[in-house]
Amino acid sequence: MDEIKQQIREYIINNFLDGEDTGDLKDDVSLERSHVVDSARALELILFLEETWGFEVETDDATPENFDTIDAMVAYTTRKLG
Repeated sequence: MDEIKQQIREYIINNFLDGEDTGDLKDDVSLERSHVVDSARALELILFLEETWGFEVETDDATPENFDTIDAMVAYTTRKLG
């Protein structure tokens, strides 16, 4: 699980924060409310998860409950990997 969290964190830092982790990126904070991710970037995150771990995100699963925080994405990815 730590490896999944690290890869997601690195992806967000490198692609949405210009490679700079200012310490503001907390695992349990809403990425949308903190203005890190908008709807277009949420789709990029979904594609990243699908391509990195080889599963498909169903339309019904593409919700803030699964993708609004790093912790939520880690939990979702872990569930999908079984």
